[in-house]
Amino acid sequence: MILKHNALRHAAAVGAVTLLAASAVHAQQSPADFYKGKTVNLVVGFSPGGGYDQYARQLARQLGKHIPGNPTVVVQNSPGAGSLTAVRRLDNGLAKDGTQIVTFNPALITESITEAAKMNFKFTDVSFIGSVTRDFRVCFTWHASGIKSWEEAMTGKKEIIFGSTAKGTGAYVNQAVLINLFGMKARQILGFPGSNEQRLAIERGELDGDCGSWSSIPEEWIRDKKIYPLISFSPLKTPDMPADLPFIGTFAKTDEQKGVLEILTAAGELGRPYIVSSGIPADRLEALRAAFDATMKDKEFLEESAKQQLPVYPISGKDAVDIVKRIYGFPPDMIEKARKASE
Repeated sequence: MILKHNALRHAAAVGAVTLLAASAVHAQQSPADFYKGKTVNLVVGFSPGGGYDQYARQLARQLGKHIPGNPTVVVQNSPGAGSLTAVRRLDNGLAKDGTQIVTFNPALITESITEAAKMNFKFTDVSFIGSVTRDFRVCFTWHASGIKSWEEAMTGKKEIIFGSTAKGTGAYVNQAVLINLFGMKARQILGFPGSNEQRLAIERGELDGDCGSWSSIPEEWIRDKKIYPLISFSPLKTPDMPADLPFIGTFAKTDEQKGVLEILTAAGELGRPYIVSSGIPADRLEALRAAFDATMKDKEFLEESAKQQLPVYPISGKDAVDIVKRIYGFPPDMIEKARKASE
């Protein structure tokens, strides 16, 4: 029995030494050593074909050459719950080593404060590596709907049918604001896997329009005047947006409307964000942030993005963190009013 006990103690001691040795190696391993020969998964929270997917695939083509060790970067689609399914993948063990990057709909940040108990997730608990562009969101109607302007949409003569992937997404929140805060006669159909499926429903006449990023609207829809832009949710415009397109904020008359709009549109500043687990080593996070920033200035990346009509107005990881902190700093009473407006 004594021999057996001593053997167990020896095995435990050896195991402890092994773990300490592994930890020491890990601590000494540079980002270049770690990423060499690795595959980095860039996880998109929506189905293929939409704006998030387009940006991710464009980023994946160039990001790897700027990451120390030059890993291969591949895109994976993980649709579900308005992209929350992809975000929750960062909870698994593999995601915490720096080989899992997720892009998601930033409206989930807003939902995490307006539906805090239900969502049970804080975006202050993840690490941002940056955003490819700010969001220039526009609500529009299909040409066959018969509704051609904001004024016509607000007369209430016809109920407008919108679509969305799920509650809490940017499209859902924009449309909820039109209905709950400004009284538009409209309703939403949920459950689309992504914007690509919504576009097909619009073309089939099942939906009257949508709210989404201007860059995600098919070029031929704009060129052939198949849509009527109604309202913008951003005070800024890209050069190719209609100069006379009104900003939703100009119609906010009360302090409550203005405060609610600020809360519900703040996350739109992040546009196309990319995050990693907060559990990855600090030097790898800094390496990914530096690689992301370098990619945003990469000549080939910018030229290809321009060809695909994907605007690039980047935000650094550290600036994204400041935006998220500001969102979580809104007062509780206004958050509750925003929650009601976004139901």
